[in-house]
Amino acid sequence: MRDLQGPLRALCWSWAAAAAAVHLYFGGFGFPEPIQMRGFHLLVFTPLLFLLYPARRSAPTPRPTLLDWAWAAASAVPHAWVMWNWMAVADRMEYVDPFTPTMMALGILCIVTLLEAIRRAVEPGLAVMVALSLAYMQWGHLLPGVLNARPFTPEEIVEAAWLVPTAGGVYGPLTGIVATIIAVFVLFGSFMQASGTGRLFSNFGSAVAGRYAGGPAKVAVVTSGLFGTMSGSSVSNVITTGSMTIPLMIRTGYRPSSAGGIESAASVGGLLMPPVMGAAAFVMAEITNIPYGQIIVAAALGAMLYYFAILAAVHFEAKRMGLAPMPLKDIPAWREVLADAHLVLPIILLVWLMMERWSGNFAAFCATIAMVAVSLLRARTRMGPREVFNALAQAGFTMAPLAVTIAGAGIVVSALTATGMVVAFGGIIKQLSGGSLPLLLTLLALTVLVLGMGVPTTPAYIIAAAIGVPQVLELGRAIGVEPLQAHLFVFYFAVLADATPPVAAAAFAAAAIAKTSPLITAAQASRYGIAGFTVGFAFIYDPAIMLRGDIGAILLAVAIQLAALTLITSGFAGYLLAPLGVPLRAAMLATGMVAAFVHSVTDLTRLLIGVSVLAAVVAIQLAGARTAPAGQGEKR
Repeated sequence: MRDLQGPLRALCWSWAAAAAAVHLYFGGFGFPEPIQMRGFHLLVFTPLLFLLYPARRSAPTPRPTLLDWAWAAASAVPHAWVMWNWMAVADRMEYVDPFTPTMMALGILCIVTLLEAIRRAVEPGLAVMVALSLAYMQWGHLLPGVLNARPFTPEEIVEAAWLVPTAGGVYGPLTGIVATIIAVFVLFGSFMQASGTGRLFSNFGSAVAGRYAGGPAKVAVVTSGLFGTMSGSSVSNVITTGSMTIPLMIRTGYRPSSAGGIESAASVGGLLMPPVMGAAAFVMAEITNIPYGQIIVAAALGAMLYYFAILAAVHFEAKRMGLAPMPLKDIPAWREVLADAHLVLPIILLVWLMMERWSGNFAAFCATIAMVAVSLLRARTRMGPREVFNALAQAGFTMAPLAVTIAGAGIVVSALTATGMVVAFGGIIKQLSGGSLPLLLTLLALTVLVLGMGVPTTPAYIIAAAIGVPQVLELGRAIGVEPLQAHLFVFYFAVLADATPPVAAAAFAAAAIAKTSPLITAAQASRYGIAGFTVGFAFIYDPAIMLRGDIGAILLAVAIQLAALTLITSGFAGYLLAPLGVPLRAAMLATGMVAAFVHSVTDLTRLLIGVSVLAAVVAIQLAGARTAPAGQGEKR
């Protein structure tokens, strides 16, 4: 993003702040008609991207060029037309009423400017995917077999991508979710950061974990998880917390790739952590028609298990390497932590309102206003007019790329639906699985991870859910798989794609800070984030981790995951109570995988297998410690 100066900086910051403020107002007092709101959302944010992001990242210009201004003006025209003619757009019969030459020209202009905005501000891979989806509508009838689609006229293609607000496209339901619910949550996260909640999280993480072996890494895990509740972006988490934690981990003895991998895995997990789980979770609520409060309850235990596994992996590796805790001078006193403790009150209010079934946008609006009010209780957190303005502007800068991202994903979904490719691709996966649910889930997980190479988490989730969830529900009917289980499965792998090689945005950002290999960092991130894979499958086979069933079933499901993750993380690190030899490491890894993934045996059997091997290794190491000659024992 350009570092603008002078009047132009004031213009863009005021623009972003005003757009965000209007969204906040609508969140509390009601939204206009859907097509009006979606048009307004894209009208205020799309042109801003051409002023903030240069055409070429390799040679950015410090100020927008005349061409950038032309792009910005052109991108505003289609959305302004839709807002002005919203009644006609809302009342027209899709594919029946005439699609006039004016509409055709405006639709093409909208698509072209949207693709360029995505290329500049989000990810070129997503722009390519959107373009390919449109190309498939144009030439899909020339392809053989299951890839064959019916012919579409150019008018049908542009109408489907642009002006079919009930089914998909630029003004479809996905854009509606972002313009209403997600926008207000982005505002809440921005106000959390402006109030000093980030300092609270960082100090809390240091106070809780800094005194233990591998303290800096554990601080990174705790802090990144807490930051994830307000940022909704794994890359933002890495940049925000990693700039502090990665150098500190390296200074205390971690390899740069390990430090980057720990930060990446922890930052990615922020999107799994309630109460704010990123944009994809709100999309999930809309697609499944399940209240968001139910989703965060179902996801809570899984997120805790994810962070347990990272902390366990960090602990075992720190003990094996003999790494020291953080220096005492760098650990804040608890009075320093408690000085900001009042800032958790708006978060508690947010969770309470959502559990009471208030709408997400109104809950986030109330929590945002409460954050400003609560910040006034202490001088160190007090938000004055300047801080409020900056929080609004930062929220606007976050919303702008998200707006075009979701609009692009809407075009892809519209194309896949219109051509029948959703059914065809889902049929391909189902055919390859041969009717086996485990194989289908594996293929779907790989599909989501591949999608995540080129597109952000939310569109990857949206596309994969459209393709794979119906197949999972069909094959999973025998074991009672429900929609929320299938969607959480897809969601987990869409999130993990940001940290898994060969292309992993969060890991690459961490590698840049650590000054190490991006691919090795991504591989390390996958190792530390192994719980994402086990928990993803557990949503299907162990639904008790979604807090369903009696307390006994829930405790059994959690115990299985804890045993499996302890075995896997200890085996990877090569340490439990003492260093592990190769045979014991192999045995622990194999047993952990069996406990986590072999669902053909009973849950109790899986638990007994995991606990028995874990207890046996502990006994072996304790016996070895007692018989070791003096002076050869481990230094503790």
